[in-house]
Amino acid sequence: MPGPGGPRGRTQFLTEEEKQNSPRITKALLTRVFSYLKPYWRQLALVLICIIVSSVCAIFPSILTGNIIDVLTGKDLGGWFGAGVSALIRLILFSLALNLASNLIGVGEAYLNNWIAQHISFDMRNQMYRHLQKMSQRFFTSENQGDIITRMTSDISGVESVITNTFTSILSNVITLAVAVIAMFQKNWILALVGIAVVPLFTLPTRLAGKASWKLAGEAQACNDEINGILNETLSVSGQLLVKLFSREEKEYQRYEDANARMIGLNIRARMAGRWFFMLLNTLTTIGPMLLYLVGGILIMQRDSSLSVGDITVLVALLGRMYGPVNSLLNIQVDWIRSMAMFTRIFEYYDMQPEIDDRPDAKILTGAKGEITFEHVDFSYDGDRKILKDINFTLHSGDCIAIVGPSGSGKSTIVNLIPRLWDVSAGRVTFDGRDVRDWTLHSLRDEVGVVTQETYLFNGTIRDNLLYAKPEATEQEMIEACKQANIYDFIQKQPEGLDTLVGNRGLKLSGGEKQRISIARALLKDPALLIFDEATSALDSISEAAIQAAINPLIEERTSILIAHRLSTILAADEILVVRDGEIVERGTHKELVHAGGTYQELYETQFSKAMEE
Repeated sequence: MPGPGGPRGRTQFLTEEEKQNSPRITKALLTRVFSYLKPYWRQLALVLICIIVSSVCAIFPSILTGNIIDVLTGKDLGGWFGAGVSALIRLILFSLALNLASNLIGVGEAYLNNWIAQHISFDMRNQMYRHLQKMSQRFFTSENQGDIITRMTSDISGVESVITNTFTSILSNVITLAVAVIAMFQKNWILALVGIAVVPLFTLPTRLAGKASWKLAGEAQACNDEINGILNETLSVSGQLLVKLFSREEKEYQRYEDANARMIGLNIRARMAGRWFFMLLNTLTTIGPMLLYLVGGILIMQRDSSLSVGDITVLVALLGRMYGPVNSLLNIQVDWIRSMAMFTRIFEYYDMQPEIDDRPDAKILTGAKGEITFEHVDFSYDGDRKILKDINFTLHSGDCIAIVGPSGSGKSTIVNLIPRLWDVSAGRVTFDGRDVRDWTLHSLRDEVGVVTQETYLFNGTIRDNLLYAKPEATEQEMIEACKQANIYDFIQKQPEGLDTLVGNRGLKLSGGEKQRISIARALLKDPALLIFDEATSALDSISEAAIQAAINPLIEERTSILIAHRLSTILAADEILVVRDGEIVERGTHKELVHAGGTYQELYETQFSKAMEE
């Protein structure tokens, strides 16, 4: 009789969204999917052997049950088994041994399955992470971060179940069915045909019941969402106030009662939807065995067939073994489409080409001086609206330029073009006389140190965060960088010194402390060019003074670019560029610009002088 894996198994259906987004299954897609299995073909071959042997071993106890019944009825089986009590003991022990072998092989198969799945998942995660590391800033600013993490985690984890469940389920069920059918035909071809003809009767009620339950469950979920919406609207602080002010209590109660009543009705229908079908199913489950007993009995009694009672019992048992695989294979289409959809989502990311990458003939930048030139540079994020328009300036080695302007004028975009976080739309940016696109990304970025307004520290120690810039740095090099960044006195006061934990995103430190560690990290990198992008804008005056004291000596020694709103920072620059609406509208020294009557004077009067007073 059918057990838990039989006709009562859960039937799956695709949602409307899944139907609409079902991937197109092509030879190229399948080839790509199976390419991940190719390195593990030996293990897969072993899994296939395990499935075949396990399926055969699992079927044989059903066959031996017939022999046991024949022995009990006094039949002599001949050969090694013979007759009597000794035959009965041999058959029982053999049946137990086969069951044990089947289960042991099943454990080995499960281990191999999981081993293959985990290694394929390992390969895909590594491939995805490496690929994402190559993607440009445009990708990370335009794509949903949650979607990126989902593809890295849930989607690739889902691949494991595809391998451990879907692929092996197809193989296991097909082999089990094939072995059962072959065994039935070996016993008696007439009864085998009768049994196979009955099998579809068991699948139809399951499909009908599942479809009805699926539809009602969807309607119940929609109704539940409506109820949750009513509760969120009317029981929130603002919602309740509105209900009371407009005396809508009774109306809202009526709306909730109506939705609740619909919900109750749908729940009852959903729970009862399958009962009538399963009543029919339970009736049908007796038809198969009864037909086999009827036809088998007629063959034995009227045709003097060699068929025995044990043979009929075997055929009934084999018929029961077929229910589970048949129902599982009916669900394979749903599992297969969902699996292919998962692979398609992963491949979508794999197929995104890195927007910014090394040219084939890119050179390695060594002995950099840090001389920067912008030549007629235009830039646009979307290809339509220009963010930068015809930017031209030169920063000589050892000099300092300050870039100022209203918020959103394009200041940060200018400096982001130097390490190629973005690439220019027109014109070119040169580093030491060559287009930045002619240098390898790694060597170019090694020569650019950036301290941003939003300091990011990894969850670890101060030492860990400093070594991120230069893993091979010595203790003395770290101490020297911290002294230059005006943070070493603070570190010395900590019981753990450089091994002080900074917390997640540096939450155990103040903004000024984090910023100075960030400066020390940039200095440890020893770049040819230092960029300070609003490094003091979000700090209090005490923290700002400490950071300013660290920055001033640095810009005298190194080629540097300052984006700042503090006059004290700007005054240290050799030249000031005033940017407005993506264009350089003024340039010169503080003295030249402060009385020129332009944007700089406006900024000075509204922003810089006020900051100076503070």
